[in-house]
Amino acid sequence: MSKFYVVGTPIGNLEDITYRAVRILSEVDLILCEDTRVTINLLNKYGINKPTMSYHSQSKLAKLDKIIELIGEGKTLALVSDAGTPTISDPGSVLVSKIRESYKDMEIIAIPGPSALVSALSVSGLPASEFVFFGFLPHKKGRETLFKEISQTERTVVFYESPHRIMKTLDSLKKYIGERKVVIAREISKIYEQVISGTASETEAYFLKNKDKIRGEFVVLISAK
Repeated sequence: MSKFYVVGTPIGNLEDITYRAVRILSEVDLILCEDTRVTINLLNKYGINKPTMSYHSQSKLAKLDKIIELIGEGKTLALVSDAGTPTISDPGSVLVSKIRESYKDMEIIAIPGPSALVSALSVSGLPASEFVFFGFLPHKKGRETLFKEISQTERTVVFYESPHRIMKTLDSLKKYIGERKVVIAREISKIYEQVISGTASETEAYFLKNKDKIRGEFVVLISAK
């Protein structure tokens, strides 16, 4: 029986990968990638020469069927995302669910690695024994409803945001959460890594004054009510 590995990969610094992840990626028959052009940089760094295939949110059902077929042929596969742990705010969860439905006894093995969610929590100073993770907030429909929910949450809140919407998000947080503490972790493990904290108003003022910092990947954390 073939095996399927869910492999955590670096979220920025390419040195943030485990020995085990390098070994597994070197041994599998095929590596499924969110973007093969991104993954090849990691593979080249560690001298891994294995076939790759793209699998992402826009992949058609035929691609999913092809992967299921390869597993049926006895191939061992690994799934990676562009950065971090696959299936966390990532279309890989659909694939893993399909594999479990198709091959109920197959081993699906987690190869632990970096996660922007966990990394941001670890340096935020906010309580992390209980938290609510919202992934990426919706762009339009349901967005205001979610902010209302966040305003009533009695646990630490975490979500991802893009540089295109971070200012709009902070403006909404000013309205809904008042003086609760906001921590923003930006570009974790990369050259311009930065963590700032304050109220929503204070963090918004910071980015208005430092507009060159409105870029990269953002993790937003909010203290409990």
